[in-house]
Amino acid sequence: MSESITGYIDHIIFRNEDNGYTVMVLKGGSEEDELTCVGSFPVVTQGASVELEGNFTQHPVYGKQFQAVRLTEKMPEDALAMERYLGSGAIKGIGAALAGRIVRHFGDDTFQIVENEPERLSEVKGISEKKAREIAMQIAEKSDMRKAMMFLQKYGISLNLGAKIYQKYGDSVYSVLQENPYRLADDISGVGFKIADEIAYRIGIHTDSDYRIKSGMVYTLLQATGEGHVYLPKDELFQRAAELLGVDSSYMEKHLVDLAMDRKIVQKEQGDQILIYPAQYYYLELNTARMLRELDIFCPEDEKIVERRIVQIEKETGTVLDEMQKKAVQEAAGHGLLILTGGPGTGKTTTINAIIRYFEGEGAEIRLAAPTGRAAKRMTEATGYEAQTIHRLLELSGMPEDDREGQPIHFERNAENPLETDVIIIDEMSMVDIHLIHSLLMAVTAGTRLILVGDENQLPSVGPGNVLRDIIRSGQFPVVELKKIFRQASESDIVVNAHKINKGEQVEINNKSRDFFFLKRYDADIIIRVVIALIQEKLPRYVDAKPYEIQVLTPMRKGLLGVERLNQILQRYLNPPDEKKKEKEIGQRLFREGDKVMQVKNNYQLEWEILGRYKIPVDKGVGVFNGDTGIMTEINEFAETATVEFEDGRQAEYSFKQLEELELAYAVTIHKSQGSEYPAVILPILSGPRMLMNRNLLYTAVTRARKCVTVVGSETTFAEMIRNEKQQQRYSSLDRRIRELDESEQKESAIGEKGLS
Repeated sequence: MSESITGYIDHIIFRNEDNGYTVMVLKGGSEEDELTCVGSFPVVTQGASVELEGNFTQHPVYGKQFQAVRLTEKMPEDALAMERYLGSGAIKGIGAALAGRIVRHFGDDTFQIVENEPERLSEVKGISEKKAREIAMQIAEKSDMRKAMMFLQKYGISLNLGAKIYQKYGDSVYSVLQENPYRLADDISGVGFKIADEIAYRIGIHTDSDYRIKSGMVYTLLQATGEGHVYLPKDELFQRAAELLGVDSSYMEKHLVDLAMDRKIVQKEQGDQILIYPAQYYYLELNTARMLRELDIFCPEDEKIVERRIVQIEKETGTVLDEMQKKAVQEAAGHGLLILTGGPGTGKTTTINAIIRYFEGEGAEIRLAAPTGRAAKRMTEATGYEAQTIHRLLELSGMPEDDREGQPIHFERNAENPLETDVIIIDEMSMVDIHLIHSLLMAVTAGTRLILVGDENQLPSVGPGNVLRDIIRSGQFPVVELKKIFRQASESDIVVNAHKINKGEQVEINNKSRDFFFLKRYDADIIIRVVIALIQEKLPRYVDAKPYEIQVLTPMRKGLLGVERLNQILQRYLNPPDEKKKEKEIGQRLFREGDKVMQVKNNYQLEWEILGRYKIPVDKGVGVFNGDTGIMTEINEFAETATVEFEDGRQAEYSFKQLEELELAYAVTIHKSQGSEYPAVILPILSGPRMLMNRNLLYTAVTRARKCVTVVGSETTFAEMIRNEKQQQRYSSLDRRIRELDESEQKESAIGEKGLS
């Protein structure tokens, strides 16, 4: 049975504005002098008289508490309660002394006057008419906000979101919700279509309302960007939106013009198809195409001088460059933009090193970067030059809380403050999405040489777009493709088999190889047992690496050999429970000190530092990104934090609330392994959805290994993956935007020439 208690809020010990959870001290109740009360409340005002419903509990540390489930604010009933309320600091500008004077002046009528005739407060000595009006406004606002929060709670809106909504609309919140709740999805960060639709349903808005259909179509387009698409063909958009909204697609055609006029979408004809873009993504591609064109400056160099320099570089480094590698150096010398592509073992690193040497000899300033910390670290090791993540190169500053999803994050380096350097080399370009390339190009001025390096056969970026492939396919920029596999690399079956997989040729699985093994097993649990034995006993010695450095890669998240199940089992064996190791459970995940973990979403605000000797910070910054891997070194239950040390030496402290951004990383999906390299890779392969089990995925997995690949599972599934060319189609059109710009330039120059003649 629940009980009710009354009193006034003496002071607030703790309040979480996100969920309204509050710890406060109640006085004046019948129970005792002071009572600690806990609960989640929309609005709490110090000094307010309240009635609480709930139950008494005994906390193991804090003793007796009242656990409230409901709070009702009561009007102060007597002069003393009124004085307490006014003097609590609830109303700015009224302290304890002034509250006493107000109550002495108006007596029992105080509350009625404050609520209904606040202008009369100017009768009190020390309150001017202006101050009376300010107090009146505050009281009105507080009461209005309280009513609005209660109103929003009816529709299942959280307190934090309710506060954002009220700040945006004020008193017009009621009319906005009644007329078009879908406005919330456009105007307020954190309110997506789903929440707006839920509110609309509760209010009773019809499923075929124009607002709903338009909002649902935009939402469908933006959802598609989460799959990597930049647009959807009209028919596909209609089909997806019809499924989402539960209405016939015939209702949608008429809204396309409205959405285009509101600048929410852009329509483009492509052959007999109409393509529909979210407007911001169309302009992202268009501006990216324009900026690439601007960087593509031809700057002819004397071929003889370049050749002499190449010969000199070969002498200095003791390497011999093949024709394509020499061509890459020449093209880099003579163009503002160069794309260098090639598979494993084709000498991309040697070529990058030669390009660096060339520009060094010119006295040029060079910057190296890659999309992830791991890829940047590899670049540093391969070149001997410091490489950074693209985010660090562009000097990411913490993203403001109220920034919208999908809006560009804030980089200090941009069009107003461009990068001051002569040459920029970006590696692992296949991982770069349309947002990141756009931000990078904004910070590069014409005259700076930009060299983009990557393997177009790798999986595309996690984010929207297919940047590297589209730039190459546009055919408008200098591209050097390295195809020759070098002798040293050709002795590695990892490299040879990767190229075979890429061409669709079957791989020999006779286990005569020194670095590519196939262990045939046909039962998921037996496969896992073999994987554990490989990590614990066999591979560490073979590849001279710690068990933690050996990576299990799998195509799927779910299923018997999916990431989720594999991680639970591998954690048990590789980092078993130990009374010396603290643990923390978050939802379905259990974290333990010593666990291998991965960040699974971009957090632009998480602070990190690199500690030198004696634990003194030598570097600090913000931003931890999707795919960053590290070890959970400490769980602090008292402070409710966990510390993760990432592979590049950065340490970040997570609150327990932030731990949902982490996953165990004993096994990761092949998608998540992009841009990484491991001493040894284990691939458990049995069966899975055909869309996932494809050549492209297998090629990416195999090329992640430096010294050894071990496939454990079914040779039939493995052969089928090589045959299966089908990968999920990705709708992107940067190549078309680039070609369109070229065509319009040609037209303009033809018109100009006509005019001159």
